[in-house]
Amino acid sequence: MKSLISLALIFTALASVATAHDTWVETNTNIVRTGDAIYTDLKLGNHGNHHRDFKLASKIGMEGLTWTVISPSGEKFDAQSVAVDTGYAPKEGFWNAKYVADKPGLYTVSHTLDKIVNHGTAIRARKSGKTFFIVSDSLDQVPSDLTGFDQPLGHALELVPIENPVAPLGPGKPITVKLLLHGKPLADTVVSFIPRRETLAEDFDETYERKTNQQGEASFTPKSGDQYLVVAHLTDEDAKGEDFEKTAYTATLTVIVPERCPCCGE
Repeated sequence: MKSLISLALIFTALASVATAHDTWVETNTNIVRTGDAIYTDLKLGNHGNHHRDFKLASKIGMEGLTWTVISPSGEKFDAQSVAVDTGYAPKEGFWNAKYVADKPGLYTVSHTLDKIVNHGTAIRARKSGKTFFIVSDSLDQVPSDLTGFDQPLGHALELVPIENPVAPLGPGKPITVKLLLHGKPLADTVVSFIPRRETLAEDFDETYERKTNQQGEASFTPKSGDQYLVVAHLTDEDAKGEDFEKTAYTATLTVIVPERCPCCGE
């Protein structure tokens, strides 16, 4: 009996951890030539070191989520409709979708999840993720004046870039974001800028973490090229309903920082 109780407690703990994982979208590159394909991934993980890593943890189910590629003109493509499973087992790997961009401009990959989970406490999990890529007629002359990245998509908790998150970008150029909760700036909230190749310090990492100002803004300047996962969390004990006791929000933004700016080569 003790063994059965222990196993039940372990299972419950693992299930609770699973619901706390973050989701994000990323691409194999952030600049492609017009007419070429780009590959976008939907991943689940980022639970280690207080939600501050790139490590995968299981594979998200496709129920109750959106995963969309948005063109410069606002046309939407359902990435879920062409997604393939990269894992061997049901809970391994991640989802991958192919998209062929036939027009130049700045594209957005958007993901949302709104789901009630219950492993002892009923929680409404509201997650969002974004990344951006540029489609250019020439890879030698990538435009640096593209717009649209700073337009909110209406996610519950949302990270909105203030500066172009693709180009111009490189070491020494800041990644600046505004954090919105239901469309309004959220102040005094930690935003983590997580490099794939670094481990953040315990508690608050002064190198890779910032707190938003009164306008909900936070900025980080990378010193070298890498993939960065920008993450913000919020738990609202007052956001409850008939079927859940609180709401847990997560917003992610994936940014590829090149070793040199693709526009000017610096």
